[in-house]
Formats: sequence, C-alpha cells, structure tokens
Amino acid sequence: MKLISWNIDSLNAALTSDSARAVLSREVIDSILKENPDVIALQETKLPYNGPSKKHIELLGEIFEGYSYVWRSSEEPARKSYAGTMFLYKEQYKVEASYPKIGAPDTMDIEGRIITLDFGDFYLTQVYTPNAGDNLRRLKERQLWDQKYGEYLKSLDQEKPVIACGDYNVAHQEIDLANPDSNHQSAGFTDEERAGFTSLLASGFTDTFRHLHGNIEDQYTWWAQRVKTSKINNSGWRIDYWLVSDRFTSKVVKSEIVDSGKRQDHTPILLELDLFL
Repeated sequence: MKLISWNIDSLNAALTSDSARAVLSREVIDSILKENPDVIALQETKLPYNGPSKKHIELLGEIFEGYSYVWRSSEEPARKSYAGTMFLYKEQYKVEASYPKIGAPDTMDIEGRIITLDFGDFYLTQVYTPNAGDNLRRLKERQLWDQKYGEYLKSLDQEKPVIACGDYNVAHQEIDLANPDSNHQSAGFTDEERAGFTSLLASGFTDTFRHLHGNIEDQYTWWAQRVKTSKINNSGWRIDYWLVSDRFTSKVVKSEIVDSGKRQDHTPILLELDLFL
C-alpha cells in the first residue's frame, strides 16, 4: 500500500490559479500521481467554509480520476479559507471517515485540522498541527494541542494499529533542520514543541523515516518561501512525518521524501507498507 502526504499550501490555488506558484503546485501533483498512491493526504487546503466549490469538484474529478475524497474546512468563528485537510483514496477502498474534536484550545478544533479514515484493520489519520506563531504567541495553546492530540492518537491505538501523517510543525532533533543553533527560540524548534513530539513517540509510535534511515542528515521537507535561496542552499526543516504504531513498524517498506523540484515550502512524503508482513 502506497501513501503520500503533502502540505499543499492552498489546494484552491493549485486547482484554480494561473500564478507561477500554482503551476509549480500542479507539477508536484503530477509527480504524486505518477507514484500511483492508494491514498493522498493534503494539509492546508484553504478551501471555503462549505468546502469544494462546483469548479473545485469538477477539477478534482478530472485531475484525481479514480479517487474518492473527504474534506474538512475551517468553520466559523475560525478564519475563513484557513488550514483545512483532505484525503483522496482510490475508489476501490471502502472507508469510514471521522472528523474528531480533541478538546483543543482557542479555535483549533474548528480549523479543519484532523481527519481519520477507518480501513477496518487499521486507522489512517492526518493532521495539520497548529504553528506556535510569530513571537511564540500561540506556544501555550500549541502545547495543549500536543497533549490532546497525543491522547487522541493513543485512544485510536488502543483499538487498532494507527498510521498517522501530516505537517507536525516541529523539527524533532537537531539533525532535522539545517541551522539548529540559531533556531532554539523559533516556532517549530522550541524545547516545548520538541518535548511534545518526543512524548508522542514514546507513547507507542515510530517515526518511519528515522526508523529506516537512521541519523541521515540534510533531509528536509520544508524550505521557507520568504528566503529565495533556502531550497538552493538546502536550508530546510523536516517537519512532515509518517508515523505508525510501534507494532506496525515491521510492515514499513519505504519512507521517503518526494522531490518537489523548484517549488519551495513543503514537499510531499511517501510511505509504502506491506500489510501482509
């Protein structure tokens, strides 16, 4: 089974815009589809409150032919066209989707950040983790989110194995970003956020990339858009992950970072499992 996760930073733009960035986004989508994944998880879709428009639906059908999809958008009073997630899965799969609220603070529970699919033998869940924000203004709320999300993931794991993916907005170890020394007070690399991710893994989950690749360096999934040379210089962060329940690690065949070409920001990540092992 092949799965791909990507923070697309506006599915709306990727589908409907003619900007240079949107063109690059569509090239990444083409790369994803060449992998022929069973499931595609998208974060930061930025769709309206009521979800895909008629035009969106038409384009989704054309571009992702053979896939069914479920979506979750930001709801009032949270910001419009903000955050949001979507799963696309091959039509052969019969799944049950849920849209949990985890008791998160502020408007985080209604920003469309989590979708879970029940595949019968396992759960597949994706997350777009809230950013701690400029000047770490949302760090306390982020810490509570991490706690509540961890409790949610563990509750799923008590029922059946879990495959979890998404933009976790944290570089876990110093080898997960190019410049750790200058970023200890930056959102995504604070001691608090890293400790939250450590706690999540310790509760029974495996970072599949590290499981397969050990302490390999210079492997990143995000490069800042505002710094034009960030990708050229590989000044990146690894903040997107595929996690699995510890008892599922033997089924992990591949966990890779997908090349997104010239496009900065996030790049897709791929997980391949042999469910019969």
